[in-house]
Amino acid sequence: MEKKRPLPPFTEETAKIKIQMAEDAWNSKDPERVSLAYTVDSEWRNRSEFINGRKEIVDFLTKKWKSERNYKLKKSYWAHGDNRIAVRFEYEYQNKEGSWIRAYGNENWEFDENGLMAKRYASINDVPIEEKDRKLK
Repeated sequence: MEKKRPLPPFTEETAKIKIQMAEDAWNSKDPERVSLAYTVDSEWRNRSEFINGRKEIVDFLTKKWKSERNYKLKKSYWAHGDNRIAVRFEYEYQNKEGSWIRAYGNENWEFDENGLMAKRYASINDVPIEEKDRKLK
């Protein structure tokens, strides 16, 4: 059985390790790598999209990073429970027209006993920014 350490139940320290691992994977912009942190049948809500399973995750992220150029993400700890972690995040990217966007959001994560994320619910808002106002480089 595949395991993704650290495993639940989480402490604040292990939750922060899990968050950093997720940030590093997403900043790699490698959809396959990112998908391996999720269960085979993982359930997502990302904005208004509903995504189920690793194949859909890979398809979604492939499309995302084709349209969100120069993507850079920062996640931060908000709270945790035995097998759940809540994070705040912001990321910046350039759209196809070259304009800069900063996205703010919150995610609620639920993990299985093997440390794979079974559920990810993300609420995200976009704010246009000027290049000079970028924080994440």
